[in-house]
Amino acid sequence: MADTITTTGQIDPAVDAMYDRTLLERALPYLVHDRFGQRRPLKSNSGRTVKFRKFSALPTNTVPLQEGVTPAGQQLSKTDITATVQQYGDFVTVTDVVTWVNEDSVLMETAELLGEQAGQTLDLIYRDRLVGGTNVMYANNVAARGNITGAATGIANEKDLKWAVRTLVRANTRKWTSMIRPGTGVGSTPIRPAYWAITHPDVVTDLEDFSTLWTPVEKYAAQTQVMEHEVGAFSRGVRFVETTNAKIWPDAGGADGNVLVSTGGTLCDVYATLIYARDAYGIVPLEGHAMENIRKPLGSAGAADPLNQRGTSGWKAMTTARILQELFMIRYETGASDFANL
Repeated sequence: MADTITTTGQIDPAVDAMYDRTLLERALPYLVHDRFGQRRPLKSNSGRTVKFRKFSALPTNTVPLQEGVTPAGQQLSKTDITATVQQYGDFVTVTDVVTWVNEDSVLMETAELLGEQAGQTLDLIYRDRLVGGTNVMYANNVAARGNITGAATGIANEKDLKWAVRTLVRANTRKWTSMIRPGTGVGSTPIRPAYWAITHPDVVTDLEDFSTLWTPVEKYAAQTQVMEHEVGAFSRGVRFVETTNAKIWPDAGGADGNVLVSTGGTLCDVYATLIYARDAYGIVPLEGHAMENIRKPLGSAGAADPLNQRGTSGWKAMTTARILQELFMIRYETGASDFANL
């Protein structure tokens, strides 16, 4: 199969026009789906699969011992969870003429583009593994994704988040953050120990309408403890980061009622907000091959490139993500307010 080649037909020199050598910044989503997982590298030459093992907690024993009598004791119970790494990658072919006639460093810019592509690719791969979890809540406690409708109850709400926090606490999970204590700043707010959540900016606009239980990030008492792309906290114990890479199922809900975002204009889009306790999932890169940049100079193909006309730059990664504890993570599915129609 012939390579897809970038030529001067795609990147022409800036002839007969003033050329600004400062390239425009690309609009990219924030990469967040690898931030909250255990990193468990798989050693090279050890196969493609890593095994996570957990032991069930022993039950409490409140029965007094009888003098001189050995009790029955307990038996250990284990669960093994496996994760298999997969390989991903892409490349760009650039001709010698492109590198000769263009004003900017095409190869350097190509490397940046490929790095961005790799980051976005892996973020989506991790996301798609994580939204496959079985511990799910739907807005307003409806029975299924298709029952989320255009009523006001179809959006993220305080009652649901209270229930999500209580569910995680009752599962004896560990929160991520410690207390942000009161500061001296005017209007600053202390933040209690919290779980982390990843959500879409469309959902954030609804969270910000909470009556008293939402604290925007700029009002935290201590700004040194703010995570990049963090937007605020639900005061009962969840801190939120946003990204447009958050999972959306277009037109997967019920009737949008002209008040919820809808791709097709009839059924509402459904957004996944992932709420994490510690140790909910793992990120598994292959050690030494988690991410590689591979560059082939002009003529490196030998007889396949007899006139030294083509060079390539690419990336390759071998990794996966795996949910480790279903009860330690909640997928909260909601619609989002369509402000264009409100």
